[in-house]
Order: sequence, then structure tokens, then C-alpha cells
Amino acid sequence: MSTETDNQDSRAGMPTELAHRTADGIEVLLLWDGGDGRLRVVVDDVRDGDSFELLADDGRQALDAFYHPFAYAAARVAGDRRARASTIAL
Repeated sequence: MSTETDNQDSRAGMPTELAHRTADGIEVLLLWDGGDGRLRVVVDDVRDGDSFELLADDGRQALDAFYHPFAYAAARVAGDRRARASTIAL
């Protein structure tokens, strides 16, 4: 068995880091999962341990979410509230 094949097999379940930035205790990662092709943005606040993750539909959305993760998170929360409100109203 070759070492190259072993390394590829061990990386199959691990996402690839495409971009990383840190500012004021906030770490933002853009990750690609080669297994299912999904892109995600992971945000970690190292000051208080809070974190969240955003799944992207495409590369353009992923890059925009990488640079503006809190705007995307706020939109997701607002969308969840509207969905719950409309469900309750029915």
C-alpha cells in the first residue's frame, strides 16, 4: 500500500481550508468538504467560546458570507423568526 493513498484516505473526511482570517478575537474559516462538495463558513469567537456555522449554496455566496458572516447569520435568524411566525399564524 502506498503512503500517498493512505494520506488521501485519511484526508477524505477532513475539510480543506480555503481561507482564514482573524480580527479582534473572531476567527473566520472558509472550508470545502471534498466528499460532498459543500462550502461552509465557520465563525469562532475565541474570547467567549461562541461559534456558528453557515452552509453556502455556491462559491460566490460562500465568499460573501466569509467576509460578512454576521450579516448572513442575522438574515438566517430573521428568516427563522418569520418562518415560525407564519407557522404559528396558520
